[in-house]
Amino acid sequence: MKAMVATRKGLFELVRGQDGWQIGASSFLGEPVSMVLHDRRDGATYAALNLGHFGSKLHRRDADSDAWTEIAVPAYPPQPESSKDEAEWKLHFIWSLATGGSGQPGVLWAGTLPGGLFRSGDRGASWQLVRSLWDVPQRKEWFGGGYDVPGIHSICVDPRDSNTVLVGISCGGAWITRDGGESWTLSAKGMIATYMPPERADDESIQDPHLITRCTGAPDVLWCQHHNGIWRSADSGATWQQLHPQGGLPDFGFAVAAHPHDPDTAWFVPAVADQKRIPTDAALAVTCTRDGGKSFEAWRSGLPQQHCYDLIYRHGLVVSDDGNTLLMASTTGSLWVSENGGEQWQEISSNLPPIYAVRFY
Repeated sequence: MKAMVATRKGLFELVRGQDGWQIGASSFLGEPVSMVLHDRRDGATYAALNLGHFGSKLHRRDADSDAWTEIAVPAYPPQPESSKDEAEWKLHFIWSLATGGSGQPGVLWAGTLPGGLFRSGDRGASWQLVRSLWDVPQRKEWFGGGYDVPGIHSICVDPRDSNTVLVGISCGGAWITRDGGESWTLSAKGMIATYMPPERADDESIQDPHLITRCTGAPDVLWCQHHNGIWRSADSGATWQQLHPQGGLPDFGFAVAAHPHDPDTAWFVPAVADQKRIPTDAALAVTCTRDGGKSFEAWRSGLPQQHCYDLIYRHGLVVSDDGNTLLMASTTGSLWVSENGGEQWQEISSNLPPIYAVRFY
């Protein structure tokens, strides 16, 4: 089993051997890697770099190759002179990457700041802004959450139908297309934003989902860690039901991992809202529901329980295809693994650079 760890100072490979998990080769050492993606369809790996003054870069490593090739980066078209749009039509960085369906070889999706979704049909050789989403009238109401501008952090392709894609936007709600991106509809009914005036709390277009994930084996089931709690959908995002962890367990956080086969199981990493963004009582825990959100357990074995200030960001928690092995990484460079569904954890490293994303492959 292997995994990739995208950090502020490079991309690191993680390998499970006879002696446990070991950190192996590195790429782009010293450079911020904002997202990484492995394409199971052809074995290629993609790495997005956020180089600040030098802009965003995108690289691809083909299967059975050690060499990275720089490819095209999503680029916004020139803003029309007559446009009154206050948003800047300029790429800030790539926040999410996803592959198209199994019947769409070469198709990739990229979610960016300031809220644009891009599609490639040629393995990243070229990209096109999905204007049908960019041009929705509601975009003028989108705003930044943790960043100054909106951003697309979640791209959920339905494994049964590659033309059905749901995206999550901070702060712009959830949107779904069923025709490959030709048209989009809001898909955040039931979410509540208590940071808005009461009369607008249920407005779908200003919701702040922190991350949305889909259960691959039961694709109608989606899980959402929202700024104001935890939600689950059993109808492919048409409606959302809020879940309430019992026993005083917090429901604020950023990360969520959906079990790949069991639609009733998902994992979360709670934190203190809103500005503090640290583990509750400075003790790290992973919460899990195995009954569709009726009840939650908090697991702490192997995790720091004193003076812990690690934050697990949106893409810092992931579960493998076996539904039993999880990786968790923090913005302060700590990395843990669980090989029994999250009940016990083992530290792999505590001195990596700040970690943006982890991915199995």
